[in-house]
Amino acid sequence: MDAKTEPFRAVPAEVRPYLTELVQRTRAVCGPRLTAVVAVGSLALGDYRHGRSDIDVTVVVESPPPATTLRELADALDHRQLPCPAAGLELVVYTADFARVPSGEAGYLLDLNTGAQLPGRAAFDTAGAPSFWYVIDRSVAHQNGIALYGPPAPEVIAAPRPTDLHTAIRASVREHGDGEGHLADNRVLNGCRSVVYCRTGRWFAKRDAAKQVAAAEEDFRRLIEAAVRSFERPRAAALPLPAPQVRAFLAWVRARVDENAAAVGA
Repeated sequence: MDAKTEPFRAVPAEVRPYLTELVQRTRAVCGPRLTAVVAVGSLALGDYRHGRSDIDVTVVVESPPPATTLRELADALDHRQLPCPAAGLELVVYTADFARVPSGEAGYLLDLNTGAQLPGRAAFDTAGAPSFWYVIDRSVAHQNGIALYGPPAPEVIAAPRPTDLHTAIRASVREHGDGEGHLADNRVLNGCRSVVYCRTGRWFAKRDAAKQVAAAEEDFRRLIEAAVRSFERPRAAALPLPAPQVRAFLAWVRARVDENAAAVGA
């Protein structure tokens, strides 16, 4: 394996050809502006589940491309042009100047969602967009991101400030607490991951975080174990979880996250 393909050894074999082509297309469209392409999310955390997980990618460009270039990139990576083997692709483009500085803002130039199991979306303006998912993803990228092209992830993507990150985690927990648009198992496992980050300062894969919380919290052990079993199935075959128990667990998560956020002044 040569230097050009070496980074792809860190991602599952099922998605290597797709990511190789994604990088090639991104280089072709962005040209010399392209600084980095980084795998984040479940790929970076070593818990990608084929048939369940999304592919999450962060692209960094040295200077803002013209709007026509961003649209060309969105078209080139659209599922209809480049079929995504995962549940979907979630790709975000930032400028290098933005990505290298800690921020609590969304800050993207392009936010692309495309795939068989994702609603298609290409956003070029952050106005009105919630920022918390982007802040969390940049934190994961700084700690664990896999550089598919360009320098190591920590050199191009800054860690958010603790106050901004804990504000983002609180917002993500509130959204999962509402439940709209999220599978019950993912709501539970996101809660586990949030609690473990607050306790350790490190991002863990959702199933690893679930094991830690289940071991420490007997009252929620059966629920968390059921969520893990469901998460290990395809999205269409997710198992139902008891709604009152899910709500009780997420209320407990919110209390733990709020305590930690208050401790850092968020």
